[in-house]
Amino acid sequence: MENDQFKLPENAQRELKPGEEYEPILSKNKKYQEVTVWSVCIGLLMTILFSAAAAYLGLKVGQVFEAAIPIAIIAIGLTGLARKNDALSQNVIIQSIGGCSGGVVAGAIFTLPALYILQGKGYQIEINFWQVFIASLLGGILGILFLIPFRKYFVKEQHGKFPFPEATATTQVLVSGQKKGKDSLLLVISGLIGGLYDFIVSTFGWWSETLTTRMMGWGAALADKAKLMFKVNTGAAVLGLGYIIGLKYAFIICCGSMLVWFIIIPGMNLIWGDQVLDLMNKNYARHIGIGGIAMAGVISIIKSWGVIKSSVGLAANEFKGKKASVEAVDRTLQDLSMKTIVIGIVAVLIVTFLFFWFGVVHNVWHALIGILVVAVIAFLFTTVAANAIAIVGSNPVSGMTLMTLILASLVMVAAGLSGPSGMTATLIIGGVVCTALAVAGAFITDLKVGYWIGTTPKKQEIWKFVGVAVAAATVAGVIMILNKAYGFVGDGALVAPQANAMSAVIEPMMSGGSAPWLLYGIGAAIALILNFCKIPALPFALGMFIPIDLNVPLLIGGAISWFVSTRSKDQKLNDARYNRGTLIASGFIAGGALMGVVSAILKFCNVDAVAKTPWLASSPW
Repeated sequence: MENDQFKLPENAQRELKPGEEYEPILSKNKKYQEVTVWSVCIGLLMTILFSAAAAYLGLKVGQVFEAAIPIAIIAIGLTGLARKNDALSQNVIIQSIGGCSGGVVAGAIFTLPALYILQGKGYQIEINFWQVFIASLLGGILGILFLIPFRKYFVKEQHGKFPFPEATATTQVLVSGQKKGKDSLLLVISGLIGGLYDFIVSTFGWWSETLTTRMMGWGAALADKAKLMFKVNTGAAVLGLGYIIGLKYAFIICCGSMLVWFIIIPGMNLIWGDQVLDLMNKNYARHIGIGGIAMAGVISIIKSWGVIKSSVGLAANEFKGKKASVEAVDRTLQDLSMKTIVIGIVAVLIVTFLFFWFGVVHNVWHALIGILVVAVIAFLFTTVAANAIAIVGSNPVSGMTLMTLILASLVMVAAGLSGPSGMTATLIIGGVVCTALAVAGAFITDLKVGYWIGTTPKKQEIWKFVGVAVAAATVAGVIMILNKAYGFVGDGALVAPQANAMSAVIEPMMSGGSAPWLLYGIGAAIALILNFCKIPALPFALGMFIPIDLNVPLLIGGAISWFVSTRSKDQKLNDARYNRGTLIASGFIAGGALMGVVSAILKFCNVDAVAKTPWLASSPW
């Protein structure tokens, strides 16, 4: 088959008519080279690179970019240069393995850095590489196993009903890449530009990364008297991230931040003065946001309850052997057997129980409580994560994890475990659950891509476990390096907004105090109002945690995305411009984030080039 004959069928994204079947690009009656030494090695290399990049960017700005599209583009370029046969099928495996990076990173950095944050506050908490690695690994494996029984429901039974925005973009990239590989060159060039720019700023400090209104006389006076200040980060990676997020969600996130910095803080200063500013910013506004995130998770579960019941029914029928004979032999519909999945789930839960018992709480009763929390919540929220990705391409994992931490804290305190030990146990439980949900959400995208193209899901599922293991080891190492280089507490520390939120939730509950339920309630009420108004509550609440200087460039990038995709009356031209912009933005993200990791490693090795530019310390910026 010639490359220009690859094309998605006309019914790929619409609901099928009665009796109509979807026929993927790759014939289900033929066998293709999918899992090869090449595809596995390149996939694992992508996992390492993008896990490191995503961990750095996520801890810096609170947003974990999905690596599916950049990895797909790189795969196309590399397989083209190597002149590989069956390039399309191998590229799906490369993208699927490499895609482990986003899910595992989100699960780890949203929770486990909170241990370092609490440690920095004086709590006697021990954290090491193996705890982070094992928690991420077990959570990732559990997420894969819990999702597989729901694969057919989401990718086949609901064909055409869910838009799968990220899967759509990734599939289009992979398919169009069979015609020409020039797009990969654009990604490399933009990656070099973005990476060089961010590397110069973070390593040499030739100019300030953040510009503020304090650099002007009126701005400094306004900041001192009214506590009102505007800041913007100039990093290429953050700008690119905003382009891909789009104007809608970037605006909502920025609104959450503006509520804190332009209304709450100046308003409290006007009423009560300076003495309450730090308290207001670090506690009140943040806890209101936590309540909003948690309620957003509840709303997602309620909306997805029908999906949960239907998916459980499909899984139960398959476990009982009730499946069509054609599905038993159809290559494109083969999954790991339900027997293997059930045995795998039981085995992982047993290992997790032993990990909790001997590696975390050292108490069989507390370990049993922990594993029950993990099993119930991870299974219940798996469909929520997949449903969210299928509809809007965004996984509300933060809100669901916050709910997990609140529940786990209440249960652990009732069982007699509190203080630093309770904090450690609760956060590691949250880390396992968060990773499970993040990996499950990301994996449904990979499986939909494979369904549209016609690869074998069973092969994707098997090698996803390997990718999760590599990603878990990578992110554990990067977190330790970043903690050594920047830290998560104090001036110049990484923002880590989600991890700070997690620590803020459990610290009062595990220290003999009570949670600020009133503030959580206010946040929950805001989320309900936003939902009633059909405004996504989760990004708004998350924006309250992220400093405004990191949200403004998101809004700028989103505005550029909107302008590029709407300024012509020719929709095809708009689409072409937007897709080209996506490649450039992806390059900025990947290049900037990767060079950020390099800069962190240099600082970890005590190579501090910024010290050679003392003028920066006196800059009003």
